[in-house]
Amino acid sequence: MGVTKTNLFSDVQNEIAVAAKAFAHPARVAIIQYLLKTNACINGDLVQELGLAQATISQHLRELKDIGIIQGTIEGSRISYCINPVRWAEISKQFSEIFDQFAAQQGDNCC
Repeated sequence: MGVTKTNLFSDVQNEIAVAAKAFAHPARVAIIQYLLKTNACINGDLVQELGLAQATISQHLRELKDIGIIQGTIEGSRISYCINPVRWAEISKQFSEIFDQFAAQQGDNCC
């Protein structure tokens, strides 16, 4: 695999790429949608909801936690996860800025 030259890109471009990679798996999208719907959950709920193995769910939760989009609290032997509202707003803003650039050019015929 080739070396990614992240130093050629801005910090924002690299952050968006990392977030996009975390969203790039349907199980992670499903996890985020479930967390948004329930506003919190226990890891075991996700196993029942998604039908994936506990280890698989844990791996996907780790990916989402690594980018800060979710946060967890330990309650005995359980971990409850929820959306991190601050990080959610940051990522939402970054993606919105990209999508809004196209919306601003709607009157232009680009092709």
